[in-house]
Amino acid sequence: MSPNSQKKLKIQIITKPALIRLAILFAILLILSIWGWFALFWMPGQSYQGQLPPLQQPEIELRNALQQDVKKLAGDIGIRNFGYYENLNAAANFMETAFGKTGYKVQRQEYKIENKYYYNIVADKIGIKNPNEIVVIGGHYDSVFGSPGANDNGTGAAATLELAKIFAKQENNRTIRFIEFTNEEPPFFWTENMGSLVYAKESRQKQEKIVAMLSLETMGDFSDTKGSQKYPFPIGLFYPDLGNFICFIGNINSGDLVRNAIATFRLYDQFPSEGAVLPNWIPGVGWSDHWSFWQEGYKAIMVTDTAPYRYIAVDS
Repeated sequence: MSPNSQKKLKIQIITKPALIRLAILFAILLILSIWGWFALFWMPGQSYQGQLPPLQQPEIELRNALQQDVKKLAGDIGIRNFGYYENLNAAANFMETAFGKTGYKVQRQEYKIENKYYYNIVADKIGIKNPNEIVVIGGHYDSVFGSPGANDNGTGAAATLELAKIFAKQENNRTIRFIEFTNEEPPFFWTENMGSLVYAKESRQKQEKIVAMLSLETMGDFSDTKGSQKYPFPIGLFYPDLGNFICFIGNINSGDLVRNAIATFRLYDQFPSEGAVLPNWIPGVGWSDHWSFWQEGYKAIMVTDTAPYRYIAVDS
């Protein structure tokens, strides 16, 4: 055998196993990519596209009620947090009165921080067939320092109130628990004094069967302007850059809840929607009261306009 032939044979011997390993690696990466797409980003149904339909009379009445609630919280009461303690209590009283006017028996979960009392406001619509199975719908009513919190989170708190009014007139199989949470904002965010974490811990101690939790968080920002929506990298590769949709987002453990929620939304509502199932460590995924329920092992999701990721896009 000539020297050139020996050299070619060695190259073939070395290259063939390397090519096989490369092909196997490529196949594994391809399978993981497909799995990742379906596990994290695929959502059932189709997001609504096109011009939004005009509001019908019931929707106009709902819009007006939401506006009135947000105006009460952000305009009349204003900044509401532990630094504006009287305003925070005024918001709690407003929530309690609003639930009561709708016919609910309202409860206050009270807890203490540095000699001051704080309150989660709770109203139950008892289920007919499975009353021990509980769906929690909630939003926080406090606002961040220096802000009256019209969107964050006057919109979520108002949506919780108006949903309670709607369900008060209907029969439901499971118990629906409407909660207005306190102390979501710093310095209590992700601490033991966060209102929703106080509530979730008590629920776990009572061994309550919470089958789903929906956190209504910052839902009022809308824009059809190109570039009005941003995301943490590389999430933006999979979603539109128009800030004109409502987003359903949860962690890996809550993936089925995300998909069930957005499938139902897309079936009944003509409004753009996006969904994602993402690891907890991605910035923004756990930025609201659903995070508290994750800590206690409950499935929970956030329904949101994506908050800073839309504000940053608008301001930039």
